[in-house]
Amino acid sequence: MASWVLTAMDLACQKAQRTLFEGVSFSVPEGSWLHIEGGNGCGKTSLLRILCGLSPAARGQVLWPSSSSSSSSSSSLSRPDRSVLHYIGHALGLKPELTACENLCADAEVSGLALSREHAVQALAAQGLQSRAHLPVRVLSQGQRQGVALARLRTSPARLWILDEPLVGLDVQATATARALLQSHVDAGGAVVMTSHHDVGLQGLGARLQLGRA
Repeated sequence: MASWVLTAMDLACQKAQRTLFEGVSFSVPEGSWLHIEGGNGCGKTSLLRILCGLSPAARGQVLWPSSSSSSSSSSSLSRPDRSVLHYIGHALGLKPELTACENLCADAEVSGLALSREHAVQALAAQGLQSRAHLPVRVLSQGQRQGVALARLRTSPARLWILDEPLVGLDVQATATARALLQSHVDAGGAVVMTSHHDVGLQGLGARLQLGRA
């Protein structure tokens, strides 16, 4: 039985007097994944931001897993901390003037972790970016930047990953590496909530949520 669960209850989102979605409810237990699908403009990114506590819902409630690994219940918080949740949005949250390695170290520091440059390079190497580790992010391609953002997941303590189009810009090899990373996280008892226009191909306990018209 899962010891924690992310729960969305009757969520609704409105933008500029237009309802993007309403009545959205689901649960995501540990060791599972949720793939949010739908056409452009249906509110996929808005839903992710609501789940992360970055945007308010027009209606409904989100319960996040407790930051305590021993807790068996979820809690209603204004926003979960980074020991609970790691979010990667379209903007990726990278500092262009810093190197890929420095970005990982800075991100770990925000989470209250001590990450050595050696371990940061190892995480980048696992994404196929060892030769790019000491280059400023501003000179990297979009796919390489996406890989740097995904490498941060390898150093994050969060068990819940919320990812907006995590495969965008990746080549075939990098896509396979990203899929393996997500699968290993789920297999280890973590949870992934993601949007993607492509079938990510995750196995095990999972579900799909269609926003907008089917």
